[in-house]
Amino acid sequence: MASFQRAPGPAGALLLRVAPPAGAIVLLLLAWEAYIDLAGVPRRILPAPSAVGDVLLRDAPILLANAWVTGVETVLGFAAAMGVGLGCAMIIDRSALLRRAIYPLLVASQTIPSIAYAPLLIIWFGYEILPKVLVVLVYCFFPIVVAALDGFRATDPELIRLFRTFGASGRQIFAKVRFPNALPAIFSGTRIAITYSVTGAVVGEYVGASEGLGIYIQRVKNSFQVDRVFAAILVIALLSVGLFALVSLIERLVLPWHFRAETTRPTRKELQES
Repeated sequence: MASFQRAPGPAGALLLRVAPPAGAIVLLLLAWEAYIDLAGVPRRILPAPSAVGDVLLRDAPILLANAWVTGVETVLGFAAAMGVGLGCAMIIDRSALLRRAIYPLLVASQTIPSIAYAPLLIIWFGYEILPKVLVVLVYCFFPIVVAALDGFRATDPELIRLFRTFGASGRQIFAKVRFPNALPAIFSGTRIAITYSVTGAVVGEYVGASEGLGIYIQRVKNSFQVDRVFAAILVIALLSVGLFALVSLIERLVLPWHFRAETTRPTRKELQES
């Protein structure tokens, strides 16, 4: 019987994870820079990566100040979405009738473009932080609810019956069996939602705000400063990736057993060779 290969250490695993996307990004930037130089594309139409880098250095204080505003809106909206989404999922999960009644409404809510309801939130709640937080909440609500509901339903019924034979109440079964079993699915939905959250905050700012990356993009776009638009887009992307990495780190800290099971699980090739 063939022995399973040992998993790489933390440093090797990190290198294997980071090296491919980092190499792809470097190649893309080099090709982009070469295309601008060889094709003679006007910098006011498509700036070179080096020009965007210069803007990042020059406008770093302004970009960081606006990124802070967007980040606060994102975190508050995402936290609200987690609380409301998990609460709604727990309520819907208690009744099959309630699930059949509300689930189609959740799906229908995702067909409404945010640019349609964001101005209404501005009209109702003004230009302060609340409308942007609500836009982020709407962006993140659906994946969190759906992931939690799927996780609750995926609990092994035999395990639930076993707990019932020992006299466990419905609340105890939920707290000790169903909710822990649903955590991997909940974190999967959370990772999806956190990537939407920054976009929701920027959309809310773009509709109506006095500061933030969305209003920054609107101002530099109106003055045709395309290099600054690209710099703001890069900051938004970095903010999204950073929040995604933070959620992934929290998931590893909360569910270490889940990742240990994945790393020790043999691959299909190893099973065929054994």
